[in-house]
Amino acid sequence: MPLIFALLVFLSVSLLVLAVGWQLGHDPKLGERLERVARMGRPRSLREMEMRKPFWERVLRPQLLRFGQFLSLLSPQDYRDRVRQRLLLAGSPWNLQASEFLAIKGSLVIGLAFLGFLLIRSIPGVIMGGLLGWLIPDFCLKAKSDRRQAQIQKSLPDTLDLLCVSVEAGLGFDAAVAKVVEKSTGALAEEFGRLLQEIRMGKPRRTALKDMAHRSQVEDLGTFIAAIVQADQLGVSIGNVLDIQSQEMRRKRRQRAEEAAMKAPIKMLFPLIFFIFPALFVVLLGPALIQIMEALKGMF
Repeated sequence: MPLIFALLVFLSVSLLVLAVGWQLGHDPKLGERLERVARMGRPRSLREMEMRKPFWERVLRPQLLRFGQFLSLLSPQDYRDRVRQRLLLAGSPWNLQASEFLAIKGSLVIGLAFLGFLLIRSIPGVIMGGLLGWLIPDFCLKAKSDRRQAQIQKSLPDTLDLLCVSVEAGLGFDAAVAKVVEKSTGALAEEFGRLLQEIRMGKPRRTALKDMAHRSQVEDLGTFIAAIVQADQLGVSIGNVLDIQSQEMRRKRRQRAEEAAMKAPIKMLFPLIFFIFPALFVVLLGPALIQIMEALKGMF
C-alpha cells in the first residue's frame, strides 16, 4: 500500500511538471520575454544608444546650441556673464547653458516678430513681437530665481535644525550635510548636494561654501555660511554655531511673517475700494434707488 501511494504521488508530480512545461513551451509571449532579457545583456551599438535619446536631446538641443554659440559671438562678455549668473540663481533649469538661453531668446525674437508682422502687418507689430520675445525669457528666469530663493529662505531654519541635531549626535559637518541631503528635498537640499560633490572632488570646504553662497544670493544663507567659515577658521564648535544660527533664522522668519501680516491690510485696500465696495453698494442700495426712482416717477 505505501508503495502504491508513493507511485501515485510520483505520477501526479510528473504529470504536473509536464503540463507546466508544455504550457510554457506554447506560450507566444515567452519567447519575446526571453529575447528581451537576452538583449539587455548585449552591448548596444552607438546608433541604438543615440536613437534611445529623446527628440529634444538628439535633434533640437544640438541645433539650439549651434545657434546660441553664434549669438554668443555677437554678445558682449559682460552680458554673457550676467546670463550665466541668472541661470545659476535659477538653479540651472533644464541644464541650460548661457549659449542655449541666448538661442532661445533669439528664436523667440524672430518667431514673435514674424507673428507680429502676420497679425498687425506693420513695423510696430514686428517691433512689439521682437520686444516680447526678448523680454519673456528674462521674465520667466527672474520668476524662477525668485521662487527658488524664497524656497531656500523658507526651508533654511528647518535644515539648520537637522544639521544641529546631526552634529550634536556625533556626526561631522560633512556627514551632517550628507544626512540633510538624504532626508530633505528642494532647492536647499540640491545646493547642499552640490556642495558635497565639490568637496569630494577636492575643492576646499571654505571655497565650496563661499561658492554656494555666491550661487544662491540668499542673505540668510550667506550669513550662515559666513558664520560656519569663521567658526572653522577660529576653531569654534560648529554645534554651538549651528544652534545660534538656527535660533536666529527662526527669529528672522517670524519677523518676516509679522511684516507680511502688517502689509496685508494695505494690500487689501485697493481690491476693497475698486471691487468689493461697488458690489456691496449695488446689492444694498440698488433696491432703494429703484424705489426712489419709482416714487419720483409717480410724483411727476
